[in-house]
Amino acid sequence: MASIRAIFVAILVISCLIASCPAEILFSTLNKTLEVSSSHRQGVLMAGEDQLTFKWSFNKTLSTGTDSTYKTVKLQLCYAPISQKDRAWRKTEDHLKKDKTCQFNIVTMPYKSSNNDYNWTIERDVPTGTYFVRAYVLNSDGHEIGFGQSTDDKKEKNLFDVQAISGRHATLDICSIVFSVFSIVSLFGFFYMEKRKAKASQQK
Repeated sequence: MASIRAIFVAILVISCLIASCPAEILFSTLNKTLEVSSSHRQGVLMAGEDQLTFKWSFNKTLSTGTDSTYKTVKLQLCYAPISQKDRAWRKTEDHLKKDKTCQFNIVTMPYKSSNNDYNWTIERDVPTGTYFVRAYVLNSDGHEIGFGQSTDDKKEKNLFDVQAISGRHATLDICSIVFSVFSIVSLFGFFYMEKRKAKASQQK
């Protein structure tokens, strides 16, 4: 009797643990229900300086009510394949919890089916690379149930390049130059004074 009760308790505990585990959401199971675009100046964009404007809306070719469970939209900055090559820490995985394609959160907003736009200044910690933007739609449980992105399915079109901050600052460079010049002048001054003292001693 005791063993039966122990087995029952074990089954109950395992069931509770399974129920509490987050659902495994695969990217391949999500429907592309949002239309997403990004706009910015021409050329390479500078981290910490340049801005992008994102726009997104529900794909009106889909049937009415498809977005009835949509609660929020999460925009993320994602690496293009060219910036993932030979970099395992940026690898794409079908399991969203393991996926490393989109590592930078841009904004999370309440869902609206149209007239959505957001201006974003590229964060200072964004590394050099080629990117696109992806928007996930979440339900009331915070689970991804749809998406849209600013590039095509092969992630080859409408990409943009970002140049990371080098880590050097113009003011620091100027201070370094001034200090170097001062050091050289001081060194020559020291030798000049020592030479004068030696010459004065010889004259005495």
